Amino acid sequence: MTQMQTASSLHPPGLPGSAPARQNGFVRYFSRFDDGEVVRWAFRGLLLGAIGVLALDLVDLSRENGWWGPDDARFEVPTDPVLPPVIQTGLPVPPDDPRRFVTAGEELLARNMTFTLRAGGVLAAEGSIDPGASARLAAELEARGEYVKVLTLNSPGGALDDAMAMARQIRGKGISATVDDGALCASSCPLLLAGGVTRTVGPMAAVGVHQFYAGEATPTAPAQAMADAQMTTARISRHLIEMGVDPALWLHALDTPPQALYYLSAPEMTEYRLVTTPIETAQAH
Repeated sequence: MTQMQTASSLHPPGLPGSAPARQNGFVRYFSRFDDGEVVRWAFRGLLLGAIGVLALDLVDLSRENGWWGPDDARFEVPTDPVLPPVIQTGLPVPPDDPRRFVTAGEELLARNMTFTLRAGGVLAAEGSIDPGASARLAAELEARGEYVKVLTLNSPGGALDDAMAMARQIRGKGISATVDDGALCASSCPLLLAGGVTRTVGPMAAVGVHQFYAGEATPTAPAQAMADAQMTTARISRHLIEMGVDPALWLHALDTPPQALYYLSAPEMTEYRLVTTPIETAQAH
């Protein structure tokens, strides 16, 4: 009797000796939903799959027809546009090139901009315009009170926003700007020079401009790259107008790649009102 009870306990009601029916886990899960819900989810899955296939086909078709360039052909545009410092070395200097007058060493020009107070209310700004240079100048001017009357520049350029910010600072405080003989003011430095209430350039100084490019670039489609470049050019043009400088000066920058410099002649700097005092003709000697 005990053996019969044990055997019967292994077989639930149903056919004698049959194993219990086990439902598939997948079937058990979907049995919780009504048939209409299952069909709707199946349709959504098919729709998403079709969209994915169409998207891949569209990418392939666009590349075959040149609608979008490959990733490595996309432009790199400024997230934070800068005018890079230019320190050209190892190249012969033409006899009419104003660089022949520059006496500053490369190490001085390459380091971040420093400010040194000199006699007579002159504050010397030397080195590359790094992000943060405008904050340091603001602190310097705050500490010096009304003593600073002239900012003298010797810089290969650098961060665009900082250059324009420093120009507004010295304009607001009625400070003049100069580029002394033997000094360089290139790239974004002329945008800082433009901020002086009066502006002078020595006959044996070099002032040059060129195109901006990105310090930290990210791949961007050509249309967006063009839009960003135009916006930055508009900012520079407005800045020059606000400072009383002819924005036509910047046409020379637009024509000159970042690896080179267009050096402004004495007549050009006078014509564009970058200087308020005519420059002597020593550059032509």
